[in-house]
Amino acid sequence: MPELGVNIDHVATVRQARRTNEPDPVWAAALAELGGADGITLHLREDRRHIQDRDLTILRETVTVKLNLEMACEDAVVEIACRVKPDQATLVPERREEVTTEGGLDVAGQRDRVAGVVARLAEAGISVSLFLDPDPAQIEAAANIEGVAAVELHTGQYALAPPGPEQKGELETLQAVGALVRLQGFALHAGHGLTYRNVRPVAAIDGMHELNIGHSIVARALMVGFEQAVREMKRLISDHFARRSP
Repeated sequence: MPELGVNIDHVATVRQARRTNEPDPVWAAALAELGGADGITLHLREDRRHIQDRDLTILRETVTVKLNLEMACEDAVVEIACRVKPDQATLVPERREEVTTEGGLDVAGQRDRVAGVVARLAEAGISVSLFLDPDPAQIEAAANIEGVAAVELHTGQYALAPPGPEQKGELETLQAVGALVRLQGFALHAGHGLTYRNVRPVAAIDGMHELNIGHSIVARALMVGFEQAVREMKRLISDHFARRSP
């Protein structure tokens, strides 16, 4: 059964809208754990638009499940990661003008830069995941970088596709590239745009190890509370596997 990583960035987004001290993403992480989260994901962006350095420091001391830090291949953030030592670092592209991370990291086009960051993180004892589009060329490029433990497939196109043939085609792409990810020896992760309505087919992809979901859980938490929102997502992921068990 895939593990659920709960992304708490959007809790911090609400806080930063008023530049105050609430809601606190540290509290959200604790409630996510109570709801059954297998990991806590956060993105320390260069512009600090949501998660702050203080959040990462406290979460490293308080989170009892896997702590997954999303980050760009930038020296200052790499230095922070090597000092704080999250359990996992997921390398993502980052552009100032984007609302959220859009698209996967271009490993094929910047192999040396990515390889250097992977080496630094691995030397610090941090497991490294790459956030990639479901493109075989990018998977093959990742396979040529020593120290990569996992690939997280960008599910944005699947999430945007209308139900029907178009969404089915995007799912088939994820399934095919997911098989390639596993063939190359990487753990298979997925995330971006996954919701309570579309998560089950992605969770059911053969060998899926980890799903990282944020906005949909935070949005539902406004209505039912954070712990319950995480519990409901966890149930959606696990029900499929319970039905498959003999």
